[in-house]
Amino acid sequence: MRILVIEDELKAGEYLRNGLTESGYVVDVAVNGNDGLHMAQELRYDLIVLDVMMPGMDGWEVMRRLQLDKKQADTPVLFLTARGTLEDRLKGLELGADDYLVKPFSFAELLARVKVVLRRGSQVRQEDLLEIADLQIDVPKRRVVRAGARIALTNKEFALLQFFMLNQGQVLSRSLIASRVWDMNFDSDTNVVDVAVRRLRKKIDEPFAIRLIHTVHGVGYRCEVEA
Repeated sequence: MRILVIEDELKAGEYLRNGLTESGYVVDVAVNGNDGLHMAQELRYDLIVLDVMMPGMDGWEVMRRLQLDKKQADTPVLFLTARGTLEDRLKGLELGADDYLVKPFSFAELLARVKVVLRRGSQVRQEDLLEIADLQIDVPKRRVVRAGARIALTNKEFALLQFFMLNQGQVLSRSLIASRVWDMNFDSDTNVVDVAVRRLRKKIDEPFAIRLIHTVHGVGYRCEVEA
């Protein structure tokens, strides 16, 4: 599998290249956000390890531009950064990142997280076509269509919708959603799940007469066509 590391600190970049290469991955390193974005747009990567604080284009902006690119929006991203406040971590996840690791870090932990993100990416391809009412998602093609209209979703929105559709009719707690979609323990003080669901609803529910994602007060959410 091919991994792109976007890291402006040369020693850190080489450390990551050597460690990930020894672990069996093909690794490219970009030393700034502009070069990293260009490489991500030119080649197909299975994962991007992305620093935040870089001269010129920072990691936040790289992430935003990747999400706007239909060809790159489904590429998993792991933020690796010294910015470790709760607000920073939430920002990274809300932008669509699949994981967030704060420096300093142990390489063993980074490698474990890389494996989890890559494994999760392969697991979600088990069912190719999911349907509910007039909404369809083609998993291999990362395509979402409702009532004949194509809907663009970020990588995280797609994973969230896929999780809902794989569990139609079931009440899904916020903690379960956080653990399965974000691979993180749910912190009741955060609203990352609610924010993501709200954004997803704007795209796949609000423009249409029949709502598919329903709030179960005090618990979480349920995806179904209500009678």
